[in-house]
Amino acid sequence: MQVSDKLMLLRSRMDAAGVDACIIPSGDPHLSEYPADHWKVREWLSEFTGSAGTLVVTREEAALWTDSRYYLQAEEQLDELTIQLFRDGQPGTPDYASWLCEVLMPGDKVAVNGANLSITQLRTLTRQLRTGQIQIDSVSSVAEDIWASRPTIPEDTIFMHDDDWAGKTRAEKLLEIREIMKKEGATHYITAALDEVAWTLNLRGTDVLYNPVFHAYLIIEHDQAKLFVNPHKLTAQIAQKLAIDDVKVYLYDDFYKHIKDQSTDAVYFIDADKINSAIFAALSPKSEKREGLSIINRLKACKNAIELNHLKETLINDGVAMVQFLYWLEENVVSCKVSELSAAKKLKSFRAGQQGFMGESFGAISAYGPHGAIVHYNANAQTDAVLKPEGIYLIDSGGQYLGGTTDITRTIALGTPSQQAKEDFTLVLKGHIALANAIFPAGSRGVHLDILARKALWEKGLNYGHGTGHGIGYFLNVHEGPQNIRPQDNGIELKPGMVSSNEPGLYRQGEYGIRIENLILCKEKYETEFGKFLEFETLTLCPIDKTLIEKSLMTSEEIAWLNQYHQRVFDVLKAHLTEAQAEWLKNKTSALE
Repeated sequence: MQVSDKLMLLRSRMDAAGVDACIIPSGDPHLSEYPADHWKVREWLSEFTGSAGTLVVTREEAALWTDSRYYLQAEEQLDELTIQLFRDGQPGTPDYASWLCEVLMPGDKVAVNGANLSITQLRTLTRQLRTGQIQIDSVSSVAEDIWASRPTIPEDTIFMHDDDWAGKTRAEKLLEIREIMKKEGATHYITAALDEVAWTLNLRGTDVLYNPVFHAYLIIEHDQAKLFVNPHKLTAQIAQKLAIDDVKVYLYDDFYKHIKDQSTDAVYFIDADKINSAIFAALSPKSEKREGLSIINRLKACKNAIELNHLKETLINDGVAMVQFLYWLEENVVSCKVSELSAAKKLKSFRAGQQGFMGESFGAISAYGPHGAIVHYNANAQTDAVLKPEGIYLIDSGGQYLGGTTDITRTIALGTPSQQAKEDFTLVLKGHIALANAIFPAGSRGVHLDILARKALWEKGLNYGHGTGHGIGYFLNVHEGPQNIRPQDNGIELKPGMVSSNEPGLYRQGEYGIRIENLILCKEKYETEFGKFLEFETLTLCPIDKTLIEKSLMTSEEIAWLNQYHQRVFDVLKAHLTEAQAEWLKNKTSALE
């Protein structure tokens, strides 16, 4: 079915329901960044496959909003005659609520499935539409209803993530959560975030591509926990272990009915950014609700000592796979038989040979030449470019291991780079090093440090549109909160134990993309009479392409950092490589004089 036909069908349903516009966000009732196919309604309707985007359909118009990571992808995938593209973050671009207030009339009705919007998002949307005297129907499912061939919710079996990997038992985690609940004065704590459920119960699944999670809801009370999941997903052994820890299992589909029937004496702790608005609507209005930052997210973000030890071992394995890949790439690119897709497949095979590998943490961004300027480029059979011994290649990839999740980007010169490319790469590298070397007072937030990664670029009138760093899960989602490093302030302090990415970049449309990404650990540095100070430890081990460096732009301190980093990469990885690979790595990590 063509996009135009789908929109025509949707508009017919809207007419029947008395709806003048329909908002179709990304995500699912668990507010997942990467939902299962069952919930990819916006993707099905628009054929835009980016992970972030909101489609809005009126009786006469359709428009899609997405951020800078997906501008070029959206341009390629959207039919501009059918769906208008709005570039979020660009000067003069209205948000979709403001646009609706312009194109609709007072008294018109907008439909949105509240199960796919957080409490905060629905509150904000309602307030914005009220300025145009526009009504909102947040229980509508008109968009979902027209998808006749909609995939079913995955039914994959859940498996245990052993305590030896997790560092804490399920009982210990539940105890920590309950202690914070008591401080918050709450009797019930609801989480619908799939990674939070998985982390709390030391369980994992395969319901969502790349994310080792499963579809479930969890309610934690002081004397028990209630897991809402399809029971056949649980093995008998897991069910027994859950019972020992007073975790009772209920049907996934009974969750909303259950919370509607709860006692009005319950005091709920909820994160308005992590719980969908349909859950909030189902709770008795007489029950007290206390809102705050997700308790589980707070705990999960700060990795324990066992998790960090395993993650460091995992990053050695991942570094070996990356070196094996880069060595292979250099050996084979001259034959011109390597393409974006075959390169990504080869890298996955090297990772698969490492201990504890469970799959990729996201679809590799294997981007040659101009494709590198598409920040979240996704190679396919139609776009698959052949790599040649010239130009620039960007590979952003990661693995899921029992001992952690990895995410790394390297930009490689496949031939002699232009002076512009070398200068661009070096400015990005300077920002990467500045953030890696940061020493900052406890209480600092990501917004305070973001400028370090951009300063060298800004001084040349350059910039990049994405964030500099995101939190990363532990054998969980590759993008994890609550911390981030970006120009927008989310109010979250960086704390010891948090693992984030360090990934400044630069993108020249039609030419190339540059990004350098390592994982960094926040840790204590020292304490003075002025307070406690923190620093980052770079965890990723993989050479940075020296042929792309314009040395004249670097300070002696920056060169020293790079040389020390490269020496550590060689010292740690050499024993895990063949003699030829080790010799190659020795050359790639030799000192920049």
